[in-house]
Amino acid sequence: MAESKSELLQSLRIERSDAIPRPAARRRLRAWMAIVVALVAVVGPLGLFTYAPSEYRQSVYRQFAFPFSIHRQEAQVSAEQATLAPAPAVTAPPARGLAASGYVVARRKATVAAEVTAKVVEVQVHEGMMVKKGDVLARLDSVLPERDIAVLRSKADAAEATIGAVTADLQDAQRIMNRNLRLRQGQIVSEADVTKSEARVGVLRAQLKQAQAAFETAKHDAKHAAEVLDQYTIHAPFDGLVVERDAQPGEMISPLSVGGFTRTGICTLVDMDSIEVDVDVNETFIGRVYLGMPVSAVLDAYPDWTIPASVIAIEPSADREKGTVKVRIGLKKKDPRILLGMSVKVSFEDVSAAIDTSAENSAAAH
Repeated sequence: MAESKSELLQSLRIERSDAIPRPAARRRLRAWMAIVVALVAVVGPLGLFTYAPSEYRQSVYRQFAFPFSIHRQEAQVSAEQATLAPAPAVTAPPARGLAASGYVVARRKATVAAEVTAKVVEVQVHEGMMVKKGDVLARLDSVLPERDIAVLRSKADAAEATIGAVTADLQDAQRIMNRNLRLRQGQIVSEADVTKSEARVGVLRAQLKQAQAAFETAKHDAKHAAEVLDQYTIHAPFDGLVVERDAQPGEMISPLSVGGFTRTGICTLVDMDSIEVDVDVNETFIGRVYLGMPVSAVLDAYPDWTIPASVIAIEPSADREKGTVKVRIGLKKKDPRILLGMSVKVSFEDVSAAIDTSAENSAAAH
């Protein structure tokens, strides 16, 4: 049965007499061209690399790290040494300092004015002029006070002359009284003459006291008039710089504003030794600020100039609207380039935090 099945299958097989045709000559040509192009693509860069400069080859070696290359071996050796070496101490990054901005101000600034109402006759200062305490800044019209002081001095002289006259009369009356007292013992003069002479002495003594009082009053009046006259000459109250000239000769000046063209000041004087910086620090960071804290100040006008400074005061109240606290910065270096009202940027340097960080770093290194 099996043999019949195999014979049947053999009978069904189709015998093909033609062989598989070989590829055409054109197809073989294309295959050889593809092989040649591939060889050129591979061998060409290798040839160029062989004749390239040594620096270029070294850079390629480093970039691709070819196996068994010297740079690959050096990299492996450095990696092994790095694993064997102890890890360096980790240093904490420096804390970012607190910064703020503000303006140059003066703690001692005054608008110098007169204590009386008068006309300006002369102004002897101008903007940018340095003055000393007591220097004359301006003069006012003082004709009337000069006349008043002359009258009062005359009254004082008259009172002094009255004292001299009364004193002379009193001395004469005292001699008469003493003589009558001696003669009364010998009953040469009457008791009435003695009483009259004593009364005369008493009256003259009273007149002398009155004249002395009048003289003292006249002296005080003359002194007051001299002080009033001195108010017509405006003096500098302290050493400083004139930053503004307000009055001109011929204008009226008064300590009170009365309207019209009446001025209330001669000039504005600033004590340059009291120059400092006022900055507003956010109340969130005010806890990091303390008295004596070192500060670096930089003027916007001179960005390459750092001025050493320190915190001299922290205002005891905060601004509700801005949420800031005013901090006063004292400049350790005075310079004519620092002008009133200049913008300043300050950087607070926390020395204590820097010391703690350095201590931690040194401890970690050991």
